[in-house]
Order: sequence, then C-alpha cells, then structure tokens
Amino acid sequence: MELSKKLGLLLGPIVFLILVNLPVQLVSEQGDAVIAVASWMLIWWITEAVSISVTALLPLLLFPLLKIIPIAEVGANYGSPIIFLFFGGFVMALALEKVNLHKRIALNIIKLTGTTPNKVVLGFMIATASLSMWISNTASTVVMLPIALSVINLLVNDEDGFTKSDQNFALSVMLGIAFSANAGGIATVIGTPPNSVLIGLLENEYNIQISFLKWMTIGLPFAIVMITITYFVLVKWMFPNKDLKFNASKEVIHTELKKLGSTSGKEKMVLVIFAVTVFLWIFRTLINTIFPTLGLSDTMISIFAAIALFSIPYNIKKGDFIIQWKDTSKLAWGILILFGGGLALAKGMSTSGIVDLVSSAIASSEISILFTAALLIILMLFMTELMSNVALVAVLAPVVAGIAIGLEIPLLYLLIPVTMASSCAFMLPMATPPNAIVFASGYVKVPQMARVGIVLNLIAVALLILVFQFVIPLLF
Repeated sequence: MELSKKLGLLLGPIVFLILVNLPVQLVSEQGDAVIAVASWMLIWWITEAVSISVTALLPLLLFPLLKIIPIAEVGANYGSPIIFLFFGGFVMALALEKVNLHKRIALNIIKLTGTTPNKVVLGFMIATASLSMWISNTASTVVMLPIALSVINLLVNDEDGFTKSDQNFALSVMLGIAFSANAGGIATVIGTPPNSVLIGLLENEYNIQISFLKWMTIGLPFAIVMITITYFVLVKWMFPNKDLKFNASKEVIHTELKKLGSTSGKEKMVLVIFAVTVFLWIFRTLINTIFPTLGLSDTMISIFAAIALFSIPYNIKKGDFIIQWKDTSKLAWGILILFGGGLALAKGMSTSGIVDLVSSAIASSEISILFTAALLIILMLFMTELMSNVALVAVLAPVVAGIAIGLEIPLLYLLIPVTMASSCAFMLPMATPPNAIVFASGYVKVPQMARVGIVLNLIAVALLILVFQFVIPLLF
C-alpha cells in the first residue's frame, strides 16, 4: 500500500474526530458535524485510501449518528431518480458493448472520415467522442485503443522505421482519443457522472429540472468546439505530420469491420431500442405537451430502455435475451453509490446551514461576479487533474450553489460551467481513466501530455468563461 494511501486512511478519521470535538463552534453544532464528515470524505477521496464508492457510504452511517439527518432521509439520496437515470444509461451501454455495436459504430465513423493521416486522427476523435456521449469514457477509450495501435504498428514496421512524423501521428491519435473521450462525455446528461451529480443536486435541493435535450443544447456545442480545437492543436501545432503518407490504415479498418461480420439481429434490436430511447429523451417535452397526462421523465425513459433490454427476447424458444442479470456484474455499481454519497453530502450541507453561510458571506462582499466565476472554473478544472471529478463535483457543487445565491445570480449560470470544467482535465495521466489508458500504451510521455494539456486546459477555461458570460443567459 502506498504511503499516501496509508496516511490518508489514518488522517481521514483523525481529522473527523478533531473537528467533531472542537471546543469552539465554527458554524453550528450540525454544520461543524457536516464539515467533519466532508473532511473525512475529502481526504479519502483525494488519497484514494479506500474505494471512492466506499467513501461515499460514510454519510449513511455518520449523518444519523451525529443527528444531522435521519437515516431514512439520508438513504433516500442513494435511491434518487437521477441514480436510476444513470442505471438505465449503464444498462444501455452494457448492451451496446455486449453485441459489439459500439465498435461497429466507431469503425464506420473512421471509415467515413477518410484514411489520410490527419483524417485518421479526426476519425478516431469523432468516433471516441460519439461513443463517450452514451457509454463510459473508459469503455470508449478501451474500444478505440486496439484499433489505433493496429494503425500505428503499420508505421513502426514500415521501411523507414518509426520516424519523427510517425511519432507525431501516434501522439496525435493517442492524445486525440483520450481528450475526445473526456470532452465527448460533456455532451449528454449520461455522458459523464459529474453531469448527473449536478442534475441530481438541482432536482433534490432546488427543484430545478434540466431535460436531456436542454443539457444537449449547451453540452453538445461545447464538446464539438473543444474537440475541434483539440484536433487543430494536435495535428497543426504540437505534433504535425507533414511528410507522412500511408493508405494501409484503410486496410486495418476494413479488416476490423470484416472480423465483426454482417450486422446481427441482436445488434439491430439494440440499435432500435437505443434509437427509440434517444428519440424519447430528445422529444420528451413535446410528447408531454401533446399528452399532458403522460408525465414522462428522463429517468422513466431510461428505465424503459433497461427493462426493454432485459425483457424483449431475441429468441423466445431458447429464452435468449439481449441482456441477462448476470451481465450486470460488469455494471459500474460503485458510481451509483458515489452519486448517492454526493447527494447526501449536499443535503447535509444544505440542512446544516453551510450553504446559507457561504451565500451570506458572498452577498456581504463586493466581489466581481465574472472574477468569481473564472476563479471557480479554474479551481475545478485544475483540481480535477489530481482527484476524481465526480467526488470533486459532489463536494464543491453545493458550495458553488451557495456562492451563486450570494451573488444573486441564477444557480445554473455558475453551476453548469463549473461542472463542465470537471470534465476538461487534459494535463496528467492520473486525471482521468482515458488519459491513463493512452499513457499506458507507451506512445505518450508525461511531459508530452502535460505540454498539450496545459494549452487545452487554458483554452477550456476561456471557453467556459464565455459560456458563463454569453451562452447560458441565452439558454436558461
């Protein structure tokens, strides 16, 4: 066990006990207890002394013990509708992966973009981002990596060896996959967990709902702009491959598609359910207007997709279903618990008056709104390089909500760009699973990732400040 984990394991409960037994009150009896629990969780989340999902269970034990919130109320956060929205999304992603439909979609996107070096990079980036909108960014990176390695190996083994242009191409492909996986998830509510933590906080604490389509109106354009900028930074500025010419990549894509064979019946079934689900998510508001008694929600649509995948038989005689319960052993259950822990922590902060205290302090200061927004975006973006973005949003989002109330601006104006910033970690391998996966390929060194990453981080900050200042007021 690493020293940092050992220290974190001991430090978490020690700091908690010190804060709980302080002779002076910082906020209030309840508020101090919540700060103590939050500190323990934060230390374990940062050091990863135990699984971040196990850490998320602490409010379930400590909030009732410390008389902050009764256990029934704490437990309700772990069964919030937003958790079932993500559960349905996970099941749908599981089905896409099980029938290999995600790989077929990715290969066909690469095939469409072309097979010249820069077009190959673009194809990998578009394919990865498209997958990350619907399945986890880890899964989308894992799918793309072997295909990318096959293309790069053609350059390693060609007549002139692995030249500087070849290396630049390999770097562009690898970093393009990682960064597109990170940015692609921003486009949809289910694309990346921080989005869902925010949606859950807004619904649970402030009765504010953001529909699937409404989120896409801001998330998708931002993801497209960020990925486009990333592409040009990689292939035109940082790692140009001017002299590189090869067409063998076309053969690799063709071979990979040939391995998959023709589209199976199961793939077609999953595609139909997937298409119907996305259609319902996008047109839910219109459907509810036409049929007001229906009351469809994004969570209901997500659960419909999950039930359909479990219960519509592919072959009724053989009892062959697309997804069976045993397949859920691959489901990211820990993330669902993490959501619950985040929502419980937010509830504790709200109930104990911490959010009110933050908002009062901000209201009494003469701080600039734009400066505050920029500072929070920078803080979130660079902190997420070092710790889980879900855990970070779970801790900081309630505080940011308090700041927005203090500044007397709508919560969404501040919370949306700050949450989006948590998915823009491009600098370090440990920042996100996609970064770590491509780093493990051996084609990317830390200084190379950091050099591109710092540029993209700063561009992301600038874009998010523009989103805060000009875009969100138009949409919300």
